[in-house]
Amino acid sequence: MKIKKIFISGFFMLALTGNMTFSAMAEDTQVPPNPLKGYTIHVSAPHIMDGEVVGPFHHFCKPINADIIQCVLFESTDANARMTEVEYMVSKKLAREVIPEWSHKKNWHDHAEEIATGRVAIHNPTDPEEQKKLAEYVGNTDGIIFHLWPHGSPIPDGSVSIPQSIGHWEATHGALENAKVIEK
Repeated sequence: MKIKKIFISGFFMLALTGNMTFSAMAEDTQVPPNPLKGYTIHVSAPHIMDGEVVGPFHHFCKPINADIIQCVLFESTDANARMTEVEYMVSKKLAREVIPEWSHKKNWHDHAEEIATGRVAIHNPTDPEEQKKLAEYVGNTDGIIFHLWPHGSPIPDGSVSIPQSIGHWEATHGALENAKVIEK
């Protein structure tokens, strides 16, 4: 088995050819600025997808401006968890001004409704006062989720679905009876 050393923009990558195993090590302790820095808000919540309650999905989020918080969603907090979804949380003022009403009703959800269900867990920040401030801030947003990796598929297959929050589903279709969460 051959080992190749590859230097790419401040990182050494060791590639074991034939096995396709890669290992990345930072050459120094400084990580260059990148868009992944700052995803420190961590919440989890189940979603409704294809008529089933699934999750909880772990949302790692950061505000990118005063009106938008973007989140990367994973099936778990394991180091190699699959990134299955993205969510955009947009201020209600902006979302309701820009999104057509039909799309808003079908695809978006009100975070105040979702938080009120008690199904959202805030993991970070850990301080109760900061959690309260975050819940109030997020409660003034609407969200849209794009599910990118179908359950049971070994890889993303190009299909995209739009799951819903349970609060929006219940407000639109009525209370879920005896709903159990299917861990994905």
